[in-house]
Amino acid sequence: MENKEKKMANISRNKIIIISTILLVVIALIAGFAYWKVTSARVYVEKSTISAPVISLYPATSGTLQEVFVNVGDYVEINAPIARIGNELIKAKSAGMILSINTNIGGAFGSTTAVATMINPTELKVVGETQEDKGLRYIKVGQQAIFTVDAFGSKKYSGVVEEISPTSNAGDIVFNISGTREESDFNVKIRFDINQYPELKNGMSAKLWIYK
Repeated sequence: MENKEKKMANISRNKIIIISTILLVVIALIAGFAYWKVTSARVYVEKSTISAPVISLYPATSGTLQEVFVNVGDYVEINAPIARIGNELIKAKSAGMILSINTNIGGAFGSTTAVATMINPTELKVVGETQEDKGLRYIKVGQQAIFTVDAFGSKKYSGVVEEISPTSNAGDIVFNISGTREESDFNVKIRFDINQYPELKNGMSAKLWIYK
């Protein structure tokens, strides 16, 4: 009788082990399928940066730098005085933040030498760089996107695809030793609400996911 009870107990334990194993496999399959569904619905762009077009300020005519009125990091209004070269007052072309300013008083400047650079923070975008074989064909203007910024960990931000570069970043076609053509990188710009995300700054590194 005792052997029979042990045998029944072993059978029950084996059934529990088998059922538990099957459940774990099913859960793993469901989780794997869910992950595949999510990842296959998005294009991942690892190399991304938050940036705005740089505005360079040049004198109209050659002269020497007489005065400087701003510092790096200053926010200025449109037409605010930036520097004086000769008798010319160099003014901001838009409201924005000063990125660089030449303080070499007495230095000579021509019409092709920038005395200062600035950005308009309202023009900040997420600029992603993706290879042509990494899902570029799935990306369209108007698609929804989410992105994270290295400075803020896993916090997710949302945006919309605004522009896809019509040309690659590479100027020439390059061939490697094997003769296989290297894939070119294309820029994708994501628009986001800067008023909703005031903590996002020019130059921050980001990671980007674009929904197909």
